Amino acid sequence: MATKLLRKTVLGVAGLAFAGGVIGGPVGTVLDTTAAHAATPAAAVVQADKPDTSKLIPHGVQGAQSRIPLNSEQTDNAKAIIKATKKTGMNERAAVVAIATSLQESKLENLGHLGDRNDHDSQGLFQQRPSSGWGTVEQITDPEYSTTAFLNGLKGVDGWQDMPLTQAAQTVQVSAYPDHYAQWETQAADLVAQHWNS
Repeated sequence: MATKLLRKTVLGVAGLAFAGGVIGGPVGTVLDTTAAHAATPAAAVVQADKPDTSKLIPHGVQGAQSRIPLNSEQTDNAKAIIKATKKTGMNERAAVVAIATSLQESKLENLGHLGDRNDHDSQGLFQQRPSSGWGTVEQITDPEYSTTAFLNGLKGVDGWQDMPLTQAAQTVQVSAYPDHYAQWETQAADLVAQHWNS
């Protein structure tokens, strides 16, 4: 009886040890896996994918910065501007200039004709005017078309990469308020940093 009880106890302990090993796994493996993951934290990988701030704002911001909360439509329009910028082969800085311009012109809203509140025949993300040769109403209210039109204008500005944002934007837009683009540079850069690789 004592031998039978001793055998059951030994087998029970052996079974628990085996089950613990199968379920819990070897401790060394868990430690090795943890050490391997600690060498490449997810935060470091995500940070490496974001564009360098020195590329987004190479000249520093000018003046006080403004910021508005964006709804999903405005965010989608920012993403459309980034997508069109990539499609034209232009860099992250061009996307910052384009988004800041759209933030000033339309708050990233793809505006149709606003009736009495309209500035002549200006429409779309960049408030481009059909009467000034930017395209038809249908074209300038298409985010890809209007962004490409803006970027083609920017490409034609000699040395735009070395200009402050507001000067580059103003040279393309010819606004009555040329200094107003500068206030959106930080928010535009944040949007490009967030969505360039998404």
